[in-house]
Amino acid sequence: MIKALVIDDELYAREELIDLLHDTGEVDVIGSCNNAIEGLKKINTLKPDVIFLDIQMPQITGIEMLSMLDPDTMPKVVFVTAYDEYALKAFEDNAFDYLLKPVETCRLAKTIKRLKKECQEQDYSPLVSEMLELIPCSGHNRILLLAAADIETAYSDLTGVHIVTKDTKATTQLTLKVLEEKTPLIRCHRQYLIHPQAIREIKLLENGLAEITTQYGYQIPVSRRYLKELKDRFGLN
Repeated sequence: MIKALVIDDELYAREELIDLLHDTGEVDVIGSCNNAIEGLKKINTLKPDVIFLDIQMPQITGIEMLSMLDPDTMPKVVFVTAYDEYALKAFEDNAFDYLLKPVETCRLAKTIKRLKKECQEQDYSPLVSEMLELIPCSGHNRILLLAAADIETAYSDLTGVHIVTKDTKATTQLTLKVLEEKTPLIRCHRQYLIHPQAIREIKLLENGLAEITTQYGYQIPVSRRYLKELKDRFGLN
């Protein structure tokens, strides 16, 4: 079951969404609240897999609340809004999805399907007990076997996990966790892995963040959580 927290200042909308989530049979609503401050407290104590977050709330909006969460540890965020003009802003701010009010059952079902795939990652460990030399990927109606040594970066987004080499981009069914454990790739961000030998420059940014430039010119973000590990790996202070 997916553990969910619902945050909405409108009681009727909050209760209606909770009923819809219960009806899916896939979601356990472990809490609800009517403002962002209470929501932040419950996220820290309840550790939900996903929060369904209203955008238009008094004092602190849903988008402002999202900016207060640690991007490395925060749950998936599904914005719920009556205004579709907020959709683009939602995705710019790393939201997992957004739903328009009134929430439609069929649209919610699509969100839940994607959440299940993300929150209940398949365990491939019995199939990949040793280090992987070739990574199975799909692309352009074919199955590709890419050498792990040739991968510059791997990352996840709304459409899956993607592998990037010098001249190829393809999608794999393996999770970032499996790739991290079974290939030379190392974690530099919650959504990114990088091959250490592909790093050509690490640019230090504000607020403890950084950006990697790879051998073939890709720009890869580095989060605060992993920057120290990256520096330690290369003996940097």
